[in-house]
Amino acid sequence: MLAGDLYIADDPELERLQEEARRLQEAYHRAHTAADGTAPELLRRLLGHVGDGVEVRPPLYVDYGSNVSIGAGSFVNYNLMVLDVAAVTIGQDCLIGPNVQLLTPTHPVEAEPRRAKLEAAAPITIEDNVWLGGGVIVCPGVTIGNDSVIGAGAVVTKDVPAGVVAVGNPARVIRPI
Repeated sequence: MLAGDLYIADDPELERLQEEARRLQEAYHRAHTAADGTAPELLRRLLGHVGDGVEVRPPLYVDYGSNVSIGAGSFVNYNLMVLDVAAVTIGQDCLIGPNVQLLTPTHPVEAEPRRAKLEAAAPITIEDNVWLGGGVIVCPGVTIGNDSVIGAGAVVTKDVPAGVVAVGNPARVIRPI
């Protein structure tokens, strides 16, 4: 699965791992509002890596969590959805707006493999100091370069170079920074 090969989406072991992630997500959501100091530890248990000074406002939704890395100083606003069937790397000092979706899974175009519950995935990389506006969707296999800004509501279907502003559906570069 992590190598991008086809796999069975409803495999019992994968379902067990997703259920564990759901339990940790729910505990994180409760701890965040309880202000009892346990939220940062729960976030570290849920995600593969959480750098220093990271803030993630719940709700946060992940498939597994263990395939997600968030670099130091990054801020994630409400309602991030990360389908982390493949690695999702968020660099340092990133700003992630509300209702952002980071989607690594892909599905066969042909009907029969889809009916057989086969899927694959491609990693997403968001380099350092990137700002994703509210409602941005990042598709499988995309890399967004350092210091770039993705406008609210954009659908990023291909790589975005460093130091640019990209907007629209599909997202396109409109200017350098």
